[in-house]
Amino acid sequence: MIDAAAAERAEFERPDIPSIAEEAVPRCDHCASEAFTVYASGRDYELRTCRNEWRFVRCADCGLVRLHPRPALTALDTIYPATYYAYEYERIPWVARTAKALLDRRKLGRILRDTGRPVRSYADIGCGTGRYLDAMHAIGVPKAQIYGLELDAATVERLRVAGYQVHCERVETCTQVPDGSLDLATMFHVIEHVESPAAVLGRVARWLAPGGVLALETPNLDSLDARLFHDRWWGGYHIPRHWTLFTPEGLQAMLRAQGLEPFAVRYQTGHSFWMYSLHHRLRYGPRPRPRLARLFDPLRNVLPLAAFTAFDLLRGALGASTSAMLVLARRPAA
Repeated sequence: MIDAAAAERAEFERPDIPSIAEEAVPRCDHCASEAFTVYASGRDYELRTCRNEWRFVRCADCGLVRLHPRPALTALDTIYPATYYAYEYERIPWVARTAKALLDRRKLGRILRDTGRPVRSYADIGCGTGRYLDAMHAIGVPKAQIYGLELDAATVERLRVAGYQVHCERVETCTQVPDGSLDLATMFHVIEHVESPAAVLGRVARWLAPGGVLALETPNLDSLDARLFHDRWWGGYHIPRHWTLFTPEGLQAMLRAQGLEPFAVRYQTGHSFWMYSLHHRLRYGPRPRPRLARLFDPLRNVLPLAAFTAFDLLRGALGASTSAMLVLARRPAA
């Protein structure tokens, strides 16, 4: 494991930053191998919820990258505090939210075209504030056939009152979505957070109707910024909340193992990963520059965010492998 700089250690050893319980992850979730090499290490540079130093390891057999050890399930309330950005979407600057809404509509429109069939039933796993549920209802999907899963109880209650079939449950334990019922399921930056990606994909595959499509977005280890900031600072690590990370080939292999047929890989903007990478390197690197680092906080600085968004849109249009990937997979019709 790479030694942290003395300044970083001092930053994280403050008495108000706790040490949290860990649990070992001895086996690869895809191939069950116990052989691995250390891939990267770091701390919770974004939220400083804990003082632990964490490491990602790479499976020696299939190449899957996982956090080992990772936070114990009893520590989830600590690493996902009430101020976590996914729970406070409305606090993001209006300009950034408007731009994101445009990108979201573009992404969802292309997914709908790629399904190749009418979508009459839909689920968003990790539905957050429900913006994708609203978008699907706006194109005619009835609320009785729109499902969502989210772990924030207050958000779930609001969406249920609005008429959606939303449940405060993990995928692995949810029984409210009927097997074989969904024309489309989406998971946008969720699979990297779950305890067992293979189990989650297997459950979602059962929910899909024959010919139904899963659209899965997640960080991409095979990207320029992931390589540049590989050892410690890459924003896509989102330590310690991201537990499993993929290359496009590795994710497609796991989808096939769960009975799904990948048929498209799209590259999305990874603007926040670029910004957090620079922020972490400047804020916690060997020569800390905290004032300069603040310029690269994606939740507060719109101009750099717009610049990196444009940069990745251009790179994606030219066929480059950007730091977020969207993989589409279909349940076989037969």
